Parts: sequence; structure tokens; C-alpha cells
Amino acid sequence: MGSSDGSGGYRFPADPQKAFDSQAVFWAPEVLPTVLALRATKCVVPKSHQLDLVNLPATELRRAPDGWHAIVPLGGAKHRIWLSRLPASGSAVVLDLPLDGNFELRLQAARRFWLALEHRPLGTPPLALPALKRRRLILALRALDAWQEGNSYRQIAQGLFESHRIADRGWKTDDLRSRTIRLVKLGRRLMRLRCRAFLQKGRRRNDSS
Repeated sequence: MGSSDGSGGYRFPADPQKAFDSQAVFWAPEVLPTVLALRATKCVVPKSHQLDLVNLPATELRRAPDGWHAIVPLGGAKHRIWLSRLPASGSAVVLDLPLDGNFELRLQAARRFWLALEHRPLGTPPLALPALKRRRLILALRALDAWQEGNSYRQIAQGLFESHRIADRGWKTDDLRSRTIRLVKLGRRLMRLRCRAFLQKGRRRNDSS
């Protein structure tokens, strides 16, 4: 197992025979707030709430210098977990929820994990984006790629939107031109910002509106 590279993940061995997007990616809880910090406890809980990470079906489990990282498929979702020590089989566990700026996200992730243990509907993932916002981010990244390749705003608009919507005349006053420019600017801003910082900023803005 490798050491941390400073980005919050760890250099776990990768399988060169598999595509990059088909392999598990592990994150430290201080970087990705939906990673739940668990530890064993001696309190008595129902058997359904006891965890056996080693034998839990389809669980991805890795050891790193800072402890154990797991991706647990439960209740139709994947839950990310970190433990300083691997608990004994059938142990009861408790969650640590620091009272910091990410408390709400951690709380939502913890509730989803608890609901999965209860075999109840999980609801929306904490980091899920609304469909319209997700589409706008996708368009912004596509616009950025086209802009970096040297395409004009008009060419970018023709690639993003249907060609017949681009007027032969009056391009400089066309609303699609303004929209395309805004998408390129957003794409450049996304390129400069770390993904986590951008998501948190957007969440704070939405909460204050």
C-alpha cells in the first residue's frame, strides 16, 4: 500500500488490466466529508446493526498508513468508511461527527448509512446535484474543451446546441453567444478551483438564498 499524495486519496495498487473508472477510489474523511469515520464500541446493539466488513458481500476493503478504508454497498448505494482499526467480526460501531463546516454533509451521509442498516429508503445522496445544474456543468466542461482547442464562440455554440438555432445574422447579439461565453468562463473557473471547494461554495450559496 502506498502513502498519501496530499490530495486526500492514497496510492493503492491499480490493476493495469482494468479501466480506471471501474476501479475503487478511496478518500480520507477530512477531504471528502461523506466518508464516515467509524470505530468499534462495546455497547449492545441489534445484530442487524453489527458490521462484519471483512465478510460483507462486495465490500472493497483496503489498508493504508492511516488505517482501513472501505466502500460498502448497502441498501442500493455505496457508503465510504474509514476506521483507524479494523473491528472484530460482529462488532457494534459508532460514528464520529466533528462539529465543523462539513457537519451537515457528514450527518446526511451517516443517516443514509443508518437507513441502509434499517433496510429503509435512503433518499437523495448528500453530494447529489440537481439535474439542471449537472447539465450546466457538463456543458461548461465541453465548452472549455472546445475553447482550449481554439474554436470560436460561434463554433462552440454550434457544437453545444443545434446548428439551426445559430442565426446567420446578428450573432453578436444572439443570446446563445452570451450563454456560450458564460459557459466557457464557468469551465475556466472550474478548471482553477478544486472540485471539492467549488461544490462546498455552491452549497453555502444555495443554503443562504
